Amino acid sequence: MRHLVFIILWILPICSFAQKLPSLEEKTSGLKKYSGYFDFYWDDEKGKVWLDITRLDSEFLYVNSLPAGLGSNDLGLDRGTIRDTKVIRLSRVGRKILMIQPNYNFRAVTGDLLEKKAAEQSFAQSVIWGFQVEAESLGHVLVDVTDFLLRDAAGVSVILRNQHQGNYLPDKNRSAIYLPGTKNFPYNSELEATITFVNTDGLVGNLVQGVSPSTESITLRMHHSFIQLPDHNYTPLEFDPRSSFIPISYLDYSTPVSEPIEKYVVMRHRLRKKDPSALKSEPIQPIIYYLDNATPEPIRSALLEGARWWNQAFEKAGYINAFQVKILPEDADPMDIRYNMINWVHRSTRGWSYGAAVTDPRTGEIIKGNVTLGSLRVRQDYLIAQGLLAPFKEGKPKDDPMLKMSLSRLSQLAAHEIGHTLGLMHNYAASVSDHASVMDYPHPVVKLNSDGTINLSEAYASGIGEWDKISIAWGYSDFPKDSEKKQLDQLLSDAEKKGLLFISDRDARAPGGMHPYAHLWDNGNNAVDELKKVMVVRRKALLQFGENNILKGTPMALLEDVLVPIYFFHRYQLEATTKLVGGLNYNYALKGDGQLVSAPITKADQQNALLAIIDCLDPKDLVVPERLASLIPPRPAGYEFTRELFKKRTGLAFDVLAPAEMAADLPLSFLFNTQRMNRMVEYQVQNGGLGLDEMMDLIVNKTWKSARRKGMEGLVQLQTEQVLLTYLLAASVDDNASYITRAVLLKSLHDLRSFIEHQSKTTPSSVLMGHFLLALDRMKSPEKAKPSLHLEIPPGAPIGCDLEEF
Repeated sequence: MRHLVFIILWILPICSFAQKLPSLEEKTSGLKKYSGYFDFYWDDEKGKVWLDITRLDSEFLYVNSLPAGLGSNDLGLDRGTIRDTKVIRLSRVGRKILMIQPNYNFRAVTGDLLEKKAAEQSFAQSVIWGFQVEAESLGHVLVDVTDFLLRDAAGVSVILRNQHQGNYLPDKNRSAIYLPGTKNFPYNSELEATITFVNTDGLVGNLVQGVSPSTESITLRMHHSFIQLPDHNYTPLEFDPRSSFIPISYLDYSTPVSEPIEKYVVMRHRLRKKDPSALKSEPIQPIIYYLDNATPEPIRSALLEGARWWNQAFEKAGYINAFQVKILPEDADPMDIRYNMINWVHRSTRGWSYGAAVTDPRTGEIIKGNVTLGSLRVRQDYLIAQGLLAPFKEGKPKDDPMLKMSLSRLSQLAAHEIGHTLGLMHNYAASVSDHASVMDYPHPVVKLNSDGTINLSEAYASGIGEWDKISIAWGYSDFPKDSEKKQLDQLLSDAEKKGLLFISDRDARAPGGMHPYAHLWDNGNNAVDELKKVMVVRRKALLQFGENNILKGTPMALLEDVLVPIYFFHRYQLEATTKLVGGLNYNYALKGDGQLVSAPITKADQQNALLAIIDCLDPKDLVVPERLASLIPPRPAGYEFTRELFKKRTGLAFDVLAPAEMAADLPLSFLFNTQRMNRMVEYQVQNGGLGLDEMMDLIVNKTWKSARRKGMEGLVQLQTEQVLLTYLLAASVDDNASYITRAVLLKSLHDLRSFIEHQSKTTPSSVLMGHFLLALDRMKSPEKAKPSLHLEIPPGAPIGCDLEEF
């Protein structure tokens, strides 16, 4: 009997474990059903979401995004931001469902199943989550996805910690499913959660302090999309580096040894003509973008206008009404995958705008374009126009030219960001071809009328550029397969013959950049000539700057907010000019295409550029006139100091030397870039280019060895010379500098030391004597020279631009 009891007790757990699971109908009885791509159920009593899985081992797309963000540009956790896109499949093992992300970076694109399997098994996959089967019926399994939805899917904790904003961790007790954002559609299931992050150590950064109502906790919303992948009727387009389309790449292990193993295809929407044989045809399915219905007027009209410019390019490519822009219907959800969105987003500070997309990682097909436009951008453009015009002598003008300029820039911005979501990269060489692309960053074109007044009527171009039309034709034309490659190549060849250039981010953004035409926020086909024009406008704007730059009743201290972008109005054209020094002209050429491969910038052009740069260091241009400084008192109580203002060393008082220090530091930071100097010593020997020693002699002669200025200009001159010495000392001990570069710099330091020692013995000025003694003392310890000691320039970009790349 005792043995029988033992056997029964031993068998009971096995019977309990092996008992049949409840049916899906039993488990979901009384729960609210959401029918769609993945059916799911809402348990209101327990706050749970149950997912009905019928697509085991079938791939779909998983996207995580933020429908309600933090509101700080620097942290990037903005409303409408797409955080992650993955191809996913759900596989069952016993009662466990594994969410697996296959590795599409490494493939074997072949019909040989064994070859495909070998490639798959050679590289790791990722299991994203695991679920427990709680019920099942024929072909259906039910799992609880609540914990999956309530996790920190966007990596907020890591972002805040890495940005030194505090140790915030998700708190399940303060988190819940967000039902208004939880919906279902035929091709996508949308689930949303309110996630609260609690500060666990009491340390809080200033970025969080500036936007969160309580630093104890931060509550965001995270959106999860399960999306049906496109069918197999889409044909990927092979990437051409001369085009401006964004590529995705993967390694194809079925490739013959004689061919490149890495494959590149472009990102683009699916678009085909109803009648492929027609010169012009309506599309089978148009590309439709929807503008955030919360966008106010007159901004709404400006964005609609700019967004609709793209139809010009599609018409040129042979389509009729293929690109459309509408206002988002009130009953539509902007997170629905069926809607390409233009989101109007608010932040606490001005910041980047984004053009991102939900893309099929297997093929590059864009499923949803998602544009995020920062609302404070337009105010910064207005501020720049206000600073240029000094328009408030008699109150706000009725025909507001500042608003007109700002709205025209918004139109351009909308077109630019949508361009990214159509698959296009930046083209920073477009400004040399009469603004041939909205994918460049355009600086406002400011002219002087015959009477010397400033004219903003043509600040920004209107419409799509010639390069944009070629790009869309290259990426979206419906060419016959037998002639497609030839016609695509012809499009790019014809563009090159017309002088249309394409150079993108890596070549243009770097401080050590060298392309003579690829710059951000520049204008004109000659950087030096345009810099001289910009300096004339800057001088005019500063000459008339005063009380009329702000409205009556505004605190006088806020004049500084308007002054900053005008004082640095030349900064981008100046940066563009520095790229000619030690520069190299080149294209993304292919063998046999006839394009220029590379050519050095002539010594004469480099010298011309360097002289224009040095002219910008003239103390007369750097000094803030006393009349202006006297108009800017300390900020009144209640008005905080921000990063948009000049940094100061004078306490609350306006620091006249500070702007000049920043303005001198800017060009020197580019000229003394180590990569640039290394190139100069090589190019001098290779092709007779401007040598680093020649640059140093010219700069020293125009600063340390130039005639002494008086008054405040004299103080600015001394300051600029010390800033120059900082860069010279730091570069001389930079391990990234080549041996020859360091040798040249040490020779320049030796000569400068000899000059200073001689001058210090003859000068009668105590200030100048101290200046020389300080320089000699600093030369004893070059390793202590750090350019970061100089005052940091206020942010220029974004005067509205985009950092987020595909």
